[in-house]
This record gives sequence, C-alpha cells and structure tokens, in this order.
Amino acid sequence: MDTLALDLARFQFAFTVAFHIIFPSFTIGLASYLAVLEGLWLKTNNEKYIQLYKYWLKIFAVSFGMGVVSGIVLSYQFGTNWSVFSDKTGPILGPLMGYEILTAFFLEAGFLGVMLFGMQRVGKKLHFASTCVVAFGTFLSAFWILSVNSWMQTPAGYAINEVGQFIPDDWFAIIFNPSFPYRLVHMLLASYLTTALVVSAVGAYHLIKAPHNPLAKTMFSMALWMITIVTPIQIIAGDLHGLNTLQYQPAKVAAMEGHYQSHDGAPLILFGIPDDQAKEMRYQVAIPKLGSLILTHDLNGRVEGLDAFPESDHPPVSIVFWSFRVMVGIGFAMLMIGLFSLWLRKKGRLYDMPLFHRVCIVFGPAGFVAVLSGWITTEVGRQPFTVYGLLRTVDSASPIDALAISFSLAAFVVVYLCVFGAGFFYLIRLMRKSPTRYEKSLDPRLADGAQVPPASHPNRLT
Repeated sequence: MDTLALDLARFQFAFTVAFHIIFPSFTIGLASYLAVLEGLWLKTNNEKYIQLYKYWLKIFAVSFGMGVVSGIVLSYQFGTNWSVFSDKTGPILGPLMGYEILTAFFLEAGFLGVMLFGMQRVGKKLHFASTCVVAFGTFLSAFWILSVNSWMQTPAGYAINEVGQFIPDDWFAIIFNPSFPYRLVHMLLASYLTTALVVSAVGAYHLIKAPHNPLAKTMFSMALWMITIVTPIQIIAGDLHGLNTLQYQPAKVAAMEGHYQSHDGAPLILFGIPDDQAKEMRYQVAIPKLGSLILTHDLNGRVEGLDAFPESDHPPVSIVFWSFRVMVGIGFAMLMIGLFSLWLRKKGRLYDMPLFHRVCIVFGPAGFVAVLSGWITTEVGRQPFTVYGLLRTVDSASPIDALAISFSLAAFVVVYLCVFGAGFFYLIRLMRKSPTRYEKSLDPRLADGAQVPPASHPNRLT
C-alpha cells in the first residue's frame, strides 16, 4: 500500500471510530444513571425519580441504537483496509471481540427490550433487575473492548507462530495485560463524567426556562454531585495511568509532555509549539522541575525524551502534545465546576445562578471532547505501531489502492453526516423537552411538578 492509501485508510478508521466512541462513552454512564434513578424510586417511592427515568430512557435507547450501528461498520474495516492486521492478530483479538458479543452485547440487547417495553408487563423489581443487567452489560462491553485495545498497547501472553501470527500463550496475561486495569478505570470514570456533564447541561437548560422545575433541579443536583466526586478520582486515576504508560510506552509520554531531549529535573511544559524538524519545543511556557516530580516523584529525576528512541519510532508529537492538553484542561475545568457547585450549595444558590447554569450548558459536550482527545492521545501516541513495538501500521494495511479507499471514505462521510446528523438533531429535541411536560400524561396531578402522595403510588410501573 502506498503512503496516500495508508493515510486514507487511517483517516477512514479514525473518522468512523470517532463517531462510534462518543455513544458508548455516553450510554455506559447513562445506563448506570438509569439504574440509580429506578433504584431510588423503589426505595423512596418518590414519583420524580421514575419521571426522570422515563425521560432519560428514550434518550438512552436512541443513543444505544446509534452506537450499535456505528460499531458494526468498524468490524468491516478490519477485513477491507486492515486485512494483514486481522490475519496476524486474529487468533488473539478475534476471541476477545467474540466474548464481547456473547457476554455483553447479547445481554444488553436482550434486557434492553424489557427496559423499553416491559414497564406495564413485568413487576417493578424485575424491571429494575433488567435495568441493572443492561448497566452491567455496558460495563462488560467496555471490559472486553478495552482489553483488546490495551493488548495492542501493551502486548502480553502471546507467542508468534511460523507464519508470523500472534497466538495465545496465556489468556489471563492477554486479557489482564499491564495497561488494562488503568485504561478500564480511566474509561469508565470518563463515561460517568461525560454523562454527568450532559445531564447537568440539560438540567441547567430547563432551570433557565423554568427555575422552579423540580425534575430539572433533581437531575442538575445529581449530575453535579457526580462531577464533584468523580473528577478528583479521575485525576488520580489519570496520573496512575500516565505512570503506567511511562513504564511501558515511554516514547508516547515523551510526545505527550513535549520532551524532545532527555532531562534531569525536567520541566512541566504547559504550552508550546512542537518543532519536529528542529527537535525542540518553541515558545514554551514551563514550570521548572515539575515534570520530573510528576513522572518520577523526584525533582531531579531523569525523564527520557524522544532522543532516547529511534526517530522511526517517534509518534506525531504535535497531535499527541495538544490532544493531551485538551483532555487535561477539560478535566481541571470539570474540577472547578464541581468545587464551585459546592460553594453554591453552601450559599443555597445552586438553582438560582443563571450564569453558572449557562456555563454548565456550554460544558455539556465537553466530556465527549475529552474522550475524543484521550482517544487521539492513546492511538496516535502508539504510532507508528498497531501492536506496540511489534507490528507497524505500514505493515498492517491491506494491499488496496488509494482510489478505492477514497470512494469508500467519501461514502462514509456523506452517510454518517446525514444519518448521525439526524440522530443528533433528534436527541437534542428530546433533551429540549421539559421533563415535567414530557411526563404529564403519567398523571394529571403532575402537570405542575407536584408529587403524588405516597398512598396513591401504583404497585406496577405505568
């Protein structure tokens, strides 16, 4: 495959996976949120929780369907554009992806039907169990997919046969490879934060329109508690993940940090312009020695730069450097939102601060941007390898010409923009509907957000 064909194949996969990744990152968190809402309703018998459940259930169903459709496309590209990669890694990655279908997708899809259509057909506890099973299914799906990706980043438990294929030698080592626990925790927390930002944005939007909307207040408060509690945990998890990456993929960390040269007492480069030709960071704004302290826990610790690795093994520095900073910047912005929300709670002004509500609306999509930035950092930072240190990207592609990929890429762009553009438009319409107005039909007495007295609650979902 020539260079143009390779770049087109890489861009096509990046384009399709970028559309796909935003849906699981949302549905993983939203499934858990739905389980919490239904559990709170069963525990407290408070009608507002089941109203919120039904409000977000339809949004979950649409997002789940769009994620399934976008995910199917990816598997076909392994056979069309990346057949060499599929042949060499198939004995290991094929079973792992098969386990994801058998243990996770079937579980989610089966019980999703009960969630969507069983409200008037099954008991409350069985319906709640179905919601929990779907939430657990999204976790299982993340488990297997991240195991696959992590093995490509830190391969372990494999052998190579006589025809150059990776074959399993130790399945436990393959699944629980060195970077897998860190990636799993990091991604799950990112999913919860992504969902929390969306829920807080929707809640803030409806509070601006109707400041006394009780359902908007509840979803807004719950989302901000999640952001406040989970963001510091995510920052710690991200730091541990970074230290693991330093151990197993030091060239990636050098690109993330913008270090072209190795340093004792390396600075933390906040901003700068990478210059791959001159092998230096121009116009850098840096804090002396802080880079060594973060990476080695020693102010004078040695941090390897890209000069410690062959130039042919260097990842694209500019992309990795900036995508990493976008992800980290959004993370600390979320921390500020969480801390400010605590101050507003203390002052009793969480629901009557329109400026803060507008900030939350603006930050609604920020979780998706952070997830995409983290994915770019991970995948571009692994270059020039598909299996880190063992199989190069240039040796993984199918022998097809650039013209064929150009046509399929153009078709993907047109179809994705039309289909998923319509899907996004529909999701926004659903979110713009007031949760109180949306659920008026449940009970006329709830038209103004009033709660039904506990004695009148039905024994089954309606």
